[in-house]
Amino acid sequence: MISERDITVTLILDGYLEDFLDSVRAVIEHSQSPIYIVVNGKQDFTPLEALSSRVTINYQKQRLGWSNAVNLLLEEVSSDYITLMDSSTRFLANPFPDVISTFSDGVVAVGWRGGLINLDDEWRSVDDKGPGEVDVLFGYFMVLNREFAKAVGANPSAKYYRNADLEFSLALREAGGKLLQVELPLAQERHHGYYDVDSAYREKHSKENYQRLLKRFRGNLGILAPRR
Repeated sequence: MISERDITVTLILDGYLEDFLDSVRAVIEHSQSPIYIVVNGKQDFTPLEALSSRVTINYQKQRLGWSNAVNLLLEEVSSDYITLMDSSTRFLANPFPDVISTFSDGVVAVGWRGGLINLDDEWRSVDDKGPGEVDVLFGYFMVLNREFAKAVGANPSAKYYRNADLEFSLALREAGGKLLQVELPLAQERHHGYYDVDSAYREKHSKENYQRLLKRFRGNLGILAPRR
């Protein structure tokens, strides 16, 4: 039986420290899980050191892209399960009892938001069908079987998060894993990774990530969840 202490909550600090602190404090308040933070490049992180003995900090002098940061977390964290979470996500209550009850044979990832690839749109969009088995999960909050996810790995070519989480999800399914979307007591505040980056950079890397996804997976119906 999985316990909360088997699930490490991981976050990547990319600026906006006050909002980041709010996110971590909510995790501390509403769960008993250990917390592992990657400080991504030179920035102030001293307030994190006083938050809780449950917090571990990994300082990276050179800034990592999204996938390299994810792969670092999968390698460095030792728990059986790992939560990839964006700092815009807030715990309103403890999400882990619902997550734990959902894991079963074949399930390698449980997340808060996701969906099914739109086949009529030739894989160019994702439809949110609500709770159930899905093709992809979004990186706002997803809990992974760490060993399975580490064996698959996030594509190092993805420097930016947007659509990289979709590619990672499909890679997990290609490897035989099942992904589930569930309703959880979470909320999302301002997503700095989307709204507060240069729009040209955002669109360029989002497009590159999705084009790579299409080239790798489009047409491979066998990896997709049942349609609903």
